[in-house]
Amino acid sequence: MSIEVNNESAISVDESRLQRLAAYALGVMHVSPEAELAIVLIDEAAMEQLHVQWMDEPGPTDVLSFPMDELRPGTEEQPTPAGLLGDVVLCPQVAQAQAESAGHSLVEELQLLTTHGILHLLGFDHASAAEEREMFGIQRDVLVGFTLAERRR
Repeated sequence: MSIEVNNESAISVDESRLQRLAAYALGVMHVSPEAELAIVLIDEAAMEQLHVQWMDEPGPTDVLSFPMDELRPGTEEQPTPAGLLGDVVLCPQVAQAQAESAGHSLVEELQLLTTHGILHLLGFDHASAAEEREMFGIQRDVLVGFTLAERRR
């Protein structure tokens, strides 16, 4: 699986951990090992520019997802075909503020946002209450499973 993590922000992050999380999440979602994903961390100014350009909303945001081949989750018997999943763009500065507000670490917030972004790339959304329950349930399961896998590592 090709997962590139590129930190263009001024905040140091554990890029290998984000890479392992992404590989874990894609495995759980039965995405082909030949799929490609990029995770990019940028500063607030760059994120604000993307947020305005693509969402027509002011200010920086925590995560944006840019799907490419519109891949969807597969099954054990029929994994998602190979292709370009897309890009997950994170803003560690916004994530840091959210982590402090939520009472957890930046690492935990970035893991949550990475998982959230990957699920958006796979077609999940949270526009309705039912969609939110489904997406956030999967997100929670991925994060719990990854945390347990990391402890066994």
